[in-house]
Order: sequence, then structure tokens, then C-alpha cells
Amino acid sequence: MTTLIVWYSGWIPAFITIFLEFQGPIVARHCDFGTEHVNEAADRSWPRLLNSMPCLYMKVCGITSAARKTYGPSWPLRDRPIGGYVPRQGNQAPERKSVQPLAAVLPYVRRYRRFAIGAAISLTIAAVTTLTLPLAVRRMIDYGFSNSDSAFINTYFSMLMVLAIVLALASAARYYFVISLGERIVADLRRDVFARVTGLSAAFFDVNQSGEIVSRLTADTTQIKSAVGATASVALRNLILCLGAIGMMIYTSPKLSSLVIAAIPLIVFPLVGFGRSVRRRSRQAQDTLAAASAFAGEAIGATRTVQAFNGEESANRRFGAAVEEAYGAARAAIRARSALTAFAITMVFGSVVAVLWFGARDVLNGTLSAGTLSQFLLYSVFAAGSLGALSEVWGELSQAAGAAERLNELLSEVPQIRAPEHPAAMPVPARGAIAFDDVHFAYPARPDYKSLKGLSLAVEPGETVAIVGPSGAGKSTVFSMLLRYYDPNMGTVRIDGMDIRSVEPKDLRDRIAIVPQDVTIFAASVHDNIAFSAPEASREAVQAAAIAAQADEFIAKLDRGYDTLVGERGVTLSGGQRQRVAIARAILRDAPILLLDEATSALDAESETLVQKALDGLMRERTTLVIAHRLATVLKANRILVMDHGRIVEEGTHASLIRQGGLYAKLARLQFDHGAEGLFVASQV
Repeated sequence: MTTLIVWYSGWIPAFITIFLEFQGPIVARHCDFGTEHVNEAADRSWPRLLNSMPCLYMKVCGITSAARKTYGPSWPLRDRPIGGYVPRQGNQAPERKSVQPLAAVLPYVRRYRRFAIGAAISLTIAAVTTLTLPLAVRRMIDYGFSNSDSAFINTYFSMLMVLAIVLALASAARYYFVISLGERIVADLRRDVFARVTGLSAAFFDVNQSGEIVSRLTADTTQIKSAVGATASVALRNLILCLGAIGMMIYTSPKLSSLVIAAIPLIVFPLVGFGRSVRRRSRQAQDTLAAASAFAGEAIGATRTVQAFNGEESANRRFGAAVEEAYGAARAAIRARSALTAFAITMVFGSVVAVLWFGARDVLNGTLSAGTLSQFLLYSVFAAGSLGALSEVWGELSQAAGAAERLNELLSEVPQIRAPEHPAAMPVPARGAIAFDDVHFAYPARPDYKSLKGLSLAVEPGETVAIVGPSGAGKSTVFSMLLRYYDPNMGTVRIDGMDIRSVEPKDLRDRIAIVPQDVTIFAASVHDNIAFSAPEASREAVQAAAIAAQADEFIAKLDRGYDTLVGERGVTLSGGQRQRVAIARAILRDAPILLLDEATSALDAESETLVQKALDGLMRERTTLVIAHRLATVLKANRILVMDHGRIVEEGTHASLIRQGGLYAKLARLQFDHGAEGLFVASQV
């Protein structure tokens, strides 16, 4: 017996060491907090000897919009800007008392319940198989070793081998099901978030950086994938192991069980408090990471401007400061999680040491067999390891809850511009008549400044109307109203006699084509950029549109013709080429209304001539509104509207307006003073 106790006392610590090495739950690492967020979800249990979870790398990069306007969380709901979502001051994060935000993932889990059921069955089999191992150890120690029965030992080791195979297969099945479930859910979640974001009103993007939104779409969904694809299954498996082990401990030795069970409240309740701290700091880390990513995307997208003004050092300093802030927030979250883990392990395995001490005394006194103590200790190690795993799982779930909360904010955002409950049908055929009736409007980001003040105008079908005026006059706001990016505060906008608020926004925009001054070219092929306005158009139709836009000749000279990739924002194309691609896109749309923010003033003479020819063809037989920058365009218009401070102050032809000697005459005189065919002052408003 003494020999057995000596052997046993050396073997159990070794077993505990091995068990601790592989019975950890989740490892979360944050590396290079400025641009890369790394999550490793690893179920380091017994099957990790054969299978390990891969690291999940997600590079976060976003292109920011206009400078962010920050509104405090204390604003009354009625005073919040149109768009609903209000950015928080700094890194302020709400304190949650639970992981309730993760409930938003449950509908996605229900969609793929077969994966969830398969994972639950396989992890239950794996947990139950694990719980049978201490029974086998007890039988071997009490009967096999004491009786020196080699046949008995051979039989039991054969049974253990079968159990190992069952455990391996069940663990492999669990890995397959939970990872498949996580990947499938995060794909659906990203698609839904992207669809919601692209459907939000323009006012939302006036006050939110696109880089921060992209961070939520990438890094935060990766957190959810980690929670669903690993953390949840680890939590359930360890919960089964913990409850099963505690039940078997009570069955094996009620006396020793009381020592372990008494320690449970001392462990669980502090974990809740630690979890809240982890969740709060995790949210702060995610917010600061999003801010750093947003600046990185902005600077990278404007590399040429940064280099032109020797701004590399300044940009590096700003990004470095953002990275350090993100690192500080992440480090605070790591400290909280480290304290959580240290506390849990100390309490859990302190109780195991106490059990070992009392049990060893009972074995020496002959009131407990060595096999029974071995069985009890193995179950106590299982229970302790499971509780320790659950403590880290709670930290991971708290971290994922912060990500889910940020995603929920986007998913719950209600677009201010949306279809009415019973949309009216647009008249057929489309005529292209436009009317503004006493329209007043102020941008949500600037509610005290009215961009339009009682604007009234009417444009007949097929008419070309030029809009001129100084910067800030409200010219571009007219376009935004027609496209229903915003709704007027007062008044009505009508197309073909229909109030545009009464129709489906998609039906409205189907009747409008736009060529903006700042052309948007996607990082795709020339063909895909032209076909963006009509994705189902044939290749022949795309080529015909390019020919009409005077673009076919330069496209044919590209390396791969229409299949040539043009780079981000069309960086491989010249300004005139980008303009002609945009005009081809508008031609392919074949809409009755054309909105043209003329940009030929920035082109060389040859490009301007080609673009002007393309525009002349595009404007033919269409209702056209032109924000005019050049006198040549004004002379071709049927009518000229002169805007100033949100109102139409003059109206007429070029000759009549010159005779009036008003604002238009002043703008025309400024052009001639700087050379014929100069530039109207007409920046975006």
C-alpha cells in the first residue's frame, strides 16, 4: 500500500500538469493593434493533440468619409440628427450586466440548426466519454495492479483505446460542426450588416466614418465567429463536464465533495464582476481599434496627397498615437482578463489541493481505497478544469458581447429614407418632368444652416437647365433632393407629377442617371465599371455605351481591353478617361432624367473636347439639370437658373441675364477677366 501511495502521489501531479496543458479554453491575442486584429480560438482539450483550431486573421482597413461630427450620448432622442445612430464621446462604452447582445445571433443559429444539433450531440458524446476515464482508472488501480492480473489490465487498456477512438471521432465531429456553424453565421451576418449599411440614408454617413463601419463589418464579426465557432461549444462541453464531474464526485465521496462544492460560490460570483470589467474594456479596445483603422484607411487612400505635401511624418505621428491609444485600451482589457484567469485558477486548484490532502489521509487510514481517491481526484480535476475554462469562456463571451453590441447598433439602425408602407406607382411612360414646390432644407449635420430656402422651380420634359452660382448656393443640394438622399424639411419635390416621398426609392432612382464631378471608379474591370448602372446589360450594350461616350478608343488600347482592371478609384486612368467611363455608365442606364455636375474644367483641351462630345450625345432628348462650371455649357442650356444662399435669384437666357447686370453677369465677367472659357465658382454644397 505504501508503494502504491508513493506511486500515486507522483502520478497525480503529472496528470494534473498534462490536463492543465490541454484543458484550457480560449486564447485571445491582440497583435499590432493598429492594423491587425488577431483572434485565435483554440479548444485546447484532449483532441488538440490531433487537431487544433487555426488562428483567425482579419486585416482592418476602411476608407473614411467626411470629417466625423461627434454627438454626445446625452442628447434627447428628439434632438438627435436624422440617421438615428449617434457616435459616443471618446471611448465611452455602456456597461452591460450580461451577454445579452449575443442574443441577436440566435436567429442565425436557428437557420442552421442541423450544425448546432450535430455539434451538441458530438460534444455530449465527447464529454460523456471523458467522464468514463476515471472509472477505468479506479478499476485498474484497485483490481488490476493489486491482483497483478495482466489479462485484466490488457482488457482495460483495450477498452481505453476504444474510448480514445470514440473521443477522437466525437471531437473531430464537434470541430467540423462548430466551425462550419461559425463560418456560415458570420457570412450571413456580414451580408446582412452590409445590406443594412448600404440602405441607410446619406445623413448617417454625414456623422459616421466609413472606416469605423468597415471595422465593425470585419473585426467585430470575427469576434462573433470566434464566439459561435469555438467559445460556445467550449462553454457547453465544459458545462457538461463540470456538472457530470460534480455528480460523480458526490457519488464517489460525499465528504470530499462538500469541500469542492463549498468553493464554487467563492469562484462563480466574483467571475461575474470580473466579466463586466472585461466586457467594458473590450468594447473600448474595439472602438479605439476602429478609430485607428479609419485613419489608416483615410491616409492610405490619400497617399499621393500625403506625399505631395511631405505629410508622411505627420500622418505617421497621428497613426502612431491612434495605435498607442488602441494598444492602451487593449492592454487594459488583457489585464482584466489576466486577473480573471488568475483568480479562477487559484481558487479552483486550491480546492483540489485541499481535497488531495484530506484524501491522502483517508487512504493512509484505510477508510478510502487508492483507486477511489484516484477516481475522485480525476473528477475534481475535470470539474476544476471545466470551471477554469468557463471563467475564460465568460471573458471571451463578454468580449464578443461588446462586438455584438456594436453590430446590433448597425442592424437596428432604421433608414430615414425608405419606401412608404403602400408605395405609389410611377407614371408610365416616364416623361422626366421635375418640380420643386417651396422646398426648405437643412443638412442634419448643420441643422442651423438652411441650404435651400423656399426653392421653387419647374423643368419640362426634355429641357436642359443650367444651374450656376457661387459656392454654398445650394446647387448640389438640389441633386441630393432629386435622388432622395434626404427629404425636405418643408415643401415637395415631384417627378412626373408624383411626390417622390410617395414612391419606392428604387423606382425613383431608376429614372435618374448622374455624372458627378468627383467620379466614382471601382477597383474592377472597365466593363464592370460601366455595367454598374445596369448589371444585366450585355457586353455589346456596354461597348455601345462606351462608343457613345467616346471611350471605346482608349479602352481598346488597354492591355486587356474591357477586362482591364483599373485599380482603386480608377488610379490607372486619366481624369478624362474616368469622366468618359462615368458618362458611358450613365448612357447605359438610359434614364429619362440626367443630373450632370460638369467637370470638364479640370481636363486638358483634348480630353475636354472628347468629354464634351460625349455629354452632348448623352443630354439629347433627356431632361437635364447641369451644375455649370463653363460658359460653353451655359450657352447650350435652354434656361439658366442662378442660385445664391439657397434661393433662385435670377432666371433666363445668357443674353438676358447679362443685360440684367446681376449676379450672373458678375460671374461671367469674372470668367472673362481670367480668360475666356474660365471657371464658374461652383463647388459642391
